[in-house]
Amino acid sequence: MAENKAIITHQLQSLKRESGKSYSQLAKEIGLTNVYVAQLLRRQAQLKPETAPKLQAALPGLPQELIKEMMIPPLRSYDPNLIQDPTIYRLNEAVMHFGESIKEIINEEFGDGIMSAIDFYCSVDKVKGVDGKDRVALIFDGKYLPHSEQKSEHMVSRLHLE
Repeated sequence: MAENKAIITHQLQSLKRESGKSYSQLAKEIGLTNVYVAQLLRRQAQLKPETAPKLQAALPGLPQELIKEMMIPPLRSYDPNLIQDPTIYRLNEAVMHFGESIKEIINEEFGDGIMSAIDFYCSVDKVKGVDGKDRVALIFDGKYLPHSEQKSEHMVSRLHLE
């Protein structure tokens, strides 16, 4: 399965390169975030039927068999060796360094809960800093999910077992 994913990902990445378009250009044409387009072309997200014609219009050489493959729910995984890439290492380092403070602020602002990584939007934008130098703006936009108190009367499955 991982072998098949690697082959498909290679084909999708080749089509993107041949198009000469960036993820941001494709995203604008399709109406998705640039990170989500990258996820689609890396088989980390499922292509929805209503989005398929927009993707085909943006990448005209995209064959129907790859479209069908992209509509299958993907195996969302990553290569643990990716942490060796400096960009990925720094992203991990930033989350680890700022994570405790981010968690504390989420709890302070929202209560005891987490940010969803399922109902989640992510984008990468290029902005100018106050010094005029290029900066990376990475936006994580996730739904707040409160932790629930586990009351036995709310546990429907247990009620059916009694």
